[in-house]
Amino acid sequence: MSSWIILVIAGLFEVVWALGMKASNGFTHVGWSVFTVLTAVVSFWLLGLAMRGLPVGTAYAIWVGIGAAGVAIFGIIWFGDAATPMRIAGLLLILLGAGLLKAAA
Repeated sequence: MSSWIILVIAGLFEVVWALGMKASNGFTHVGWSVFTVLTAVVSFWLLGLAMRGLPVGTAYAIWVGIGAAGVAIFGIIWFGDAATPMRIAGLLLILLGAGLLKAAA
């Protein structure tokens, strides 16, 4: 499987574990806490696999970007976080940065 595909999947798992952490309510709900830890392990493992074929800075930055943008979007949709013009602009800049990093890799 392509390192880029693995990296995208790792980033999606980062979104999932971050949302699981929110659902765990500070790790006070055992089920959500276990879910969070397991999905975090999968995310880190996949990131490590992706780094075999990608530069470390590029892989890490895109992984973080997918996680940050994904969690921000789900925060707006599910948790009622503000969708201000500044926040939307920030999300677009994250996506632009990820695209530039991929083009440079």
